[in-house]
Amino acid sequence: MDARNRLRSFFFSGVGPVSGNRLRLLQNGAEFFPALVAAIDAARIEVHLETYIFNADPSAETVRDALMRAAQRGVRVQLLIDGVGSRELPADWLAALKAAGVSVLVYRPLAGRGWRSNPKSLRRLHRKLAVIDARIAFIGGMNLMDDFEPVRFDAPRLDFSVEVQGPLLASIHQSVHRLWRLVALTQLQPDRRKAVIVPSWPTDGHVRAAFVVRDNFAHRRDIERVYLAALALAREEIILANAYFLPGHRFRKLLKKAAARGVQVQLLVQGHTDHPFFQAASRALYRDLLTAGVKIHEYQASEMHAKVAVVDGHLATVGSSNIDPFSLLLAREANIVVDDTAFAHDLQQSLYQAITQSTALEPADWQRRPWPRRMLSWLAYGSVRMIIGLAGAGRWA
Repeated sequence: MDARNRLRSFFFSGVGPVSGNRLRLLQNGAEFFPALVAAIDAARIEVHLETYIFNADPSAETVRDALMRAAQRGVRVQLLIDGVGSRELPADWLAALKAAGVSVLVYRPLAGRGWRSNPKSLRRLHRKLAVIDARIAFIGGMNLMDDFEPVRFDAPRLDFSVEVQGPLLASIHQSVHRLWRLVALTQLQPDRRKAVIVPSWPTDGHVRAAFVVRDNFAHRRDIERVYLAALALAREEIILANAYFLPGHRFRKLLKKAAARGVQVQLLVQGHTDHPFFQAASRALYRDLLTAGVKIHEYQASEMHAKVAVVDGHLATVGSSNIDPFSLLLAREANIVVDDTAFAHDLQQSLYQAITQSTALEPADWQRRPWPRRMLSWLAYGSVRMIIGLAGAGRWA
C-alpha cells in the first residue's frame, strides 16, 4: 500500500466514508448565507437547523425570515439552538419564529445565574448544521452571525462551511433527527411529528467523504482520532487552521514528529481574539512547537474562526470542532472529512492566502518573551486544565 492510500485508510478508519458526493466549499458569510437561504426557500417538506450562536443581526435575520417563510407555507421547520451561545437571542425573535410555526428547542437551557461558575455548563451544542428536505446539507464552523459582528474589521471573519449533496445525506439526516428527538425527550417535549422523508441526492457526484461527530456516548473521540491519524501518516504537508488551538500532549507530539520527518507543518491561529485568556493559554505551547520546526502564523486581517485542515494536498476536513479540550472532550461537534484533490486544493489556496495576511512567529523572538508574559500563559494553561478536570472530561495532558 503506497503512502497516499495508507493515509486514506488510517484517516477514514472507523468513520464510514462514502463515495458519490457533490461538495461545494463556502468561505465566509458572503457565500454561506445566500446559499443557505436559497436552500431553505426551496424547501418543500422539512428544514432542520442547528447552531451554537443565533445572533440578532442583518445576516442572521435573512435566515430567520427564510425559516418563517418555510414554516408558513407548510414546511416542517425545526430549529435547535444552544442555551449559552444563543442566550442573547431576543425574545421577540423567538416569539416570531414560533408564531410562524417554527419548532424551537434550546440545548441545555441556562438554569439561574451561576452557569459561568459551573464547569458542567461547558457541555454545549457547538455543531453548525442545516439539512433541507434530506437532499442538501451545510456543515462547517459558521454560526448564524454576521461576518463583521461583534467586532468590525476591514475584512470579514475567516470561516468555512461545506454544501453537501449525495449519499452522505443519509447519515447527516439521521444524526440531526436523533439529536432533536433526544433533546425533545429530555425536556419532556416528545416529537410527535415523525420524519417520513427519505434522503435523496444527485447521481453525478464523485467525491468520497465522511460525516464525523463528537458526542458523549458512542463517538467521544472520533474527530480527535481523525486528526491524530492524519498527523501520524502525513508525508508532505499539514496546514491546520484553528481558532482555538490548545491540543493535548499526544496531538503536540505528533505535530513535532511530522516536522522532524520533513513534513511542512503550518498552523494558522488567531491574532485577534475574543477570548484573551484562552489565547494566553494557547501561547504557552508555541515555544515548544516552534523549536520543533512547526510554523505558526497569527491571522491579522480580521477575526479567524475557521476549524479546517488540509493534509498532503488531497485530504481535508471542515467543521465546528476546535483543537481544544472544550471541543474534543466536552461539546457536541460535527465535521466533514473529504478525500478529493480538487476540494482540498480550493481550501489549501484559501489558507495560503490567509497566511499572507498573517504574522509569522519566529522561534528566537518567542524564546525572548518577557518572563511575566510566559508566566501568565502557563497560569492560563493550568487554569484551563483544571476547569476541564472539574467538568469531568478526564485527562488532558
